[in-house]
Amino acid sequence: MLILIAIIIGAASFQYTNWLARKMAEEEHKSVAMWAEATRRLTAPVEDPDDNMSFLVSILEGNTGIPIIWTDSIQNIISAANIEYSEKRKDQVLQRELAKMMHDRPPIKIVISEHEVQYIYYRDSKTLQNLKYFPLIQIAVIGLFVTIVYFTINSSRKAEQNQVWVGMSKETAHQLGTPISSLMAWVELLKTQDIDEKLIDEFEKDILRLEKITERFSKIGSKPELKIDDLRKTIVSTVTYLQSRTSQKVQYDMQFPADRSYITPHNAALLSWVIENLCKNAIDAMGNSGKITLLLREEDNQIYFDIRDNGKGIPKSQFKTIFDPGFTTKKRGWGLGLSLAKRIIENYHQGKIFIKQSEIGKGTTFRIILKKADFFQQKTKSIIN
Repeated sequence: MLILIAIIIGAASFQYTNWLARKMAEEEHKSVAMWAEATRRLTAPVEDPDDNMSFLVSILEGNTGIPIIWTDSIQNIISAANIEYSEKRKDQVLQRELAKMMHDRPPIKIVISEHEVQYIYYRDSKTLQNLKYFPLIQIAVIGLFVTIVYFTINSSRKAEQNQVWVGMSKETAHQLGTPISSLMAWVELLKTQDIDEKLIDEFEKDILRLEKITERFSKIGSKPELKIDDLRKTIVSTVTYLQSRTSQKVQYDMQFPADRSYITPHNAALLSWVIENLCKNAIDAMGNSGKITLLLREEDNQIYFDIRDNGKGIPKSQFKTIFDPGFTTKKRGWGLGLSLAKRIIENYHQGKIFIKQSEIGKGTTFRIILKKADFFQQKTKSIIN
C-alpha cells in the first residue's frame, strides 16, 4: 500500500511538473514572437501611427495568461484580458480587480503623447501562481506521506507486540495447566491423611488462585466477557486474598461504604488481576511496610477507583512511560504488569488508568475510571437503535 501511494504521488508530481513546463513554454514562445514583431516595427519606418496602437491592442488581447487591465490617465478602463466576468457584473468585477492590481504592484506607464498617458495594470498568471505554490503542495504531500508511513509502521509494531503478548499469555496458560492438575491431585491425597484441614483449605485457595491466573492469561488476545456486577465485591474479594498473603506491616484501608453497590460491566478475574498488580507495586514501593488506601466514588456516569500508597513515589518524567512494555524499576521482572493493566482497563473495559498524582517520598495514587452500568446499557441501546 505504501509503495502504491508513493508511486501515485510520484506520478501526480511528474504530470503536474510537465503541465507547468508546457504552459511556461507556450508563454515563452508568445513572448519571443511579440519581441520579434516589436523589433521589426521599431526598425521599420513608421508609416501609420495607428498601426502601432493596433499592434499594442493585439498584444494585450492576444495575451492568454496574464490578467491585464488597460486604463487611461484618469483610470477609465480601456480594455481588459484574462479576467472572468459576466456581462451584467462586468464593471463591478473589473473595478474590483483594478483595485487589487493597484494595491499589489505599480503599473506599466505608456506615454502616447505629451498630453496622453495610459497605464497597464496586471497580476500574476495562473501558471506563475501554480509555480509559486507547487513547492508548498509537494512539501504537504510528502509530509502527509511521511505521516501515513509513521502511523503504518507504528500500527505494525503494535500489532507485532500484541501477537507477542498473546503468544506468551497462551503459552503461560498452557504451561500452568499441568502443575495445577498435579497440585489438585496432591490436595485430594492430603485430605486422606491426618493433616490440619485449615492448611488444606489454604492450599485449595492457592490452587483456585492459580486457576484464575491461568484463566486470565488464556483470555489475553480474545475479548473477555463483561458482566454487570458490583465493583466493590471484586475489590473486597481481591484485598481479602492479598491481606492473608502479605506482610502484617502492610495495612489495607478500604474507604467506601460496605452497604453500597458500584455497578459496572467488568470481568472480575481480569480486574482483580489489575488491583492485585497495583497493590503489589505499592507494597514494593513502600518496602513491605505502609498503608494502601482504596477509594471508590460515583460521579455522573462514571465510577472512580483510586489506589493510593505512601511509598517512595514516581518522578513526573515516568508518568507515561511507566505503562510501556518492558519499563521497570525493579531488579527482577519483565516490566509487563502495568502494561497489561492498561490493556485490560482501556482495551477490554473501555476505561482509563493513569497516575493521578505522585510525590517523591510521599506516595502515589493510581486512578481507574469505569463506566456505570446504566450508562453502559443506554449507550448499547442507542447503538442498537
